[in-house]
Amino acid sequence: MTEQNTPARHPFEPRPVDIAAEQRASNSDLERFLGGSPSSVVVRLVFLSLIVGFFLVWLDIRPIDVLISLRHMIERFWAAGFDAIREILEYVAAGAAIVVPLWLALRLLNMRSKN
Repeated sequence: MTEQNTPARHPFEPRPVDIAAEQRASNSDLERFLGGSPSSVVVRLVFLSLIVGFFLVWLDIRPIDVLISLRHMIERFWAAGFDAIREILEYVAAGAAIVVPLWLALRLLNMRSKN
């Protein structure tokens, strides 16, 4: 067909190419859960693990030390009884002081980049 024989298209109507790309981009449940394709998520996690691991080794913190400390923390909570709830809340508050502002900043930056 020539361009003269094609019906007029509304200027805001999506092109067939755009519709096909959107259908390809529809994520599976796994991709939505992971936040991307499994291979890209694995690459990002390996890279992030490398950076965090570098700093932990630089601070002389080994993975076995983290696991042993976690076990000791659980044993202390068990021995302390209800004081454990207070300690857990202190840990949550201390972590939230860093995690929540970072999360909020990332969400705001993510919203800005989508617009």
